[in-house]
Amino acid sequence: MPVSPDDSSLSAGDRAAAQPAPHSPALDRIDEALRGLRFGSVLAIVQDGVVVQIERTEKLRLASR
Repeated sequence: MPVSPDDSSLSAGDRAAAQPAPHSPALDRIDEALRGLRFGSVLAIVQDGVVVQIERTEKLRLASR
């Protein structure tokens, strides 16, 4: 069962751990790359713990005859 950060039974440290991490611009770009993608892949290249490149490959599936 998910725990709410407002749960009064949690200690201050546990409440802080339950908070969602701040959104980074890289996550926004990955979200944007995934939007509308039906078939394909999104690849995030990470260097020294930082996303430096995002690649989106889209496959178009044609209906069979």
